[in-house]
Amino acid sequence: MTSLNIDMPFPPGDTQVETRITACLADISKWMKTHHLQLNLDKTELLFLPGKGCPLRDLSITIDDTVVTPTRTARNLGVTLDDRLSFSANISSITRSCRFLLYNIRRIRPFLTDETAQVLIQALVISRLDYCNSLLSGALASAIRPLELVQKAAARLVFNRPKFSHTTSFLHSPHWLPVRTRIQFKTLVLAYRAVKGTAPSYLQAMVKHYTPARPLRSAASERLVAPSLRGPCGRSTRSRLFSVLALQWWNELSVDVRTAESLPIFRRRLKTHLFRKCYPEPST
Repeated sequence: MTSLNIDMPFPPGDTQVETRITACLADISKWMKTHHLQLNLDKTELLFLPGKGCPLRDLSITIDDTVVTPTRTARNLGVTLDDRLSFSANISSITRSCRFLLYNIRRIRPFLTDETAQVLIQALVISRLDYCNSLLSGALASAIRPLELVQKAAARLVFNRPKFSHTTSFLHSPHWLPVRTRIQFKTLVLAYRAVKGTAPSYLQAMVKHYTPARPLRSAASERLVAPSLRGPCGRSTRSRLFSVLALQWWNELSVDVRTAESLPIFRRRLKTHLFRKCYPEPST
């Protein structure tokens, strides 16, 4: 079984949306039949993402006597997308699955050592919090709060602590970055790949190296052109875009992190840099 994802952009005034989508699906269905395959229309989902100022459409696509109507959410590569791209449905899905796993691990926790519990929770729970988390780089603090609560519950379970105990030291001990910082870490890794030319082209197009007017030492510091907050979507909304946050966070890094020779070195230096920011050593 193979899944197929089709992205089709339409201008706001396009009156042929249904016709074009129907024709596209008909061509796919015809090609599949020619190659002895079958398009499963029962599992075909239509997700309509309206742009700013775009009127809501009551779409209804008919193909092979089957009607496909828009859905509020659709799952793609393990990520649940909603028709507003708020990722609230994805966060809810992650939270439910993580809490179910924590519940099951809690039942066998008396038989596990702290080290075994940590490995198990990192493999089953923390990995889910990290999956595609760069999509949440512009999310509000209130939106990712459920994920932070899951991480704190996981830390308490690792060290067998009561439900409402303070978790800062528990996160520090296994070297777990907080959820918000883990999102920043993944975003900056993508920025590094874009700077080095190993990221997809659409990410590389977002970065532009800063070139000073005169030869300065900063020319070799891998700084990027500061993103503009002017745009049709408004200043507050634009400030939360990946293309803005990634460049802003990149320029805030120290020079030794930005100029890392390879991705493994960059990841190691970045983890140390962010860890020290989250858990500063007490002054003596």
